[in-house]
Amino acid sequence: MEFFRIRRDIPFMRHALVFNIISLVTFLAAVFFLVTRGLNLSVEFTGGTVMEVAYSQPADLNRVRAAVAQLGYSDVQVQNFGSARDVLIRLPARKGVSSAQQSERVLAALKADAPDVVLRRTEFVGPQVGEELATDGLKALAFVVVGIMIYLAMRFEWKFAVAAIIANLHDVVIILGFFAFFQWEFSLAVLAAVLAVLGYSVNESVVIFDRIRENFRRYRKMNTVQIIDNAITSTISRTIITHGSTQIMVLSMLLFGGETLHYFAMALTIGILFGIYSSVFVAAAIAMWLGVRREDLVKSGGKKSGEIEDPKDPNAGATV
Repeated sequence: MEFFRIRRDIPFMRHALVFNIISLVTFLAAVFFLVTRGLNLSVEFTGGTVMEVAYSQPADLNRVRAAVAQLGYSDVQVQNFGSARDVLIRLPARKGVSSAQQSERVLAALKADAPDVVLRRTEFVGPQVGEELATDGLKALAFVVVGIMIYLAMRFEWKFAVAAIIANLHDVVIILGFFAFFQWEFSLAVLAAVLAVLGYSVNESVVIFDRIRENFRRYRKMNTVQIIDNAITSTISRTIITHGSTQIMVLSMLLFGGETLHYFAMALTIGILFGIYSSVFVAAAIAMWLGVRREDLVKSGGKKSGEIEDPKDPNAGATV
């Protein structure tokens, strides 16, 4: 399905160097903020107290946050758990204050605002558990990266694999850079969004790479730059439909999902925008600079069995 068809190829690769310089500067800025400011890790990673409380009526999360904030917890996580009457509160660890003392103070503050509140459970998440979660998250990220490289190398060619993984890591680092610069809370939900962006971004790269390979087979007299420009131009309509519909759904979570989904949706929004950018201007350009050729994707010796030349292609029948 296409909303529109562009008759003339857009010369994306003509401006590839400029856009990649911008991309490199953005990437280095993200690395700088990650090193100097670091990530604002949530309780899952740093350790702290987790409380589950229940109300007789649907809880007002804003009032709960305000009550807890009066105790000096500015970065507390408050969200519904199971139903609108059940609330989960995550408190960061404090030196000299035990988990039991934290929960008692918070419960007292909540009862002052709503006497019907009941403490269901409280538990302490130690720093060791948080460190284990961080290690497991990095392992998951590494496995995803390696898996993507193997998949692309088998489906296409190693130059495409290198180009795609550089583009995908570019997206991940920039997302982390945003969270480091604004000191947004980095939680397990945000980590899940980062992993989702990896898969989402590589999907866009695969679509473009598929069209590049198809063009190499169909248009025998086009050079590599023309092949890539045509591939990107011919997939623009698909890109607008796919990413536009996805962003509408993510935007609804960002605007109406509340505090619980806010940073998850924010990470996805940044990932979608930079995923489109990196697939077009980073992955395709790096593949071009690595010297991808028709011979890398199309076997010599005539057309393959079952391959049909486009009768409208003026270059049909030409040999390499």
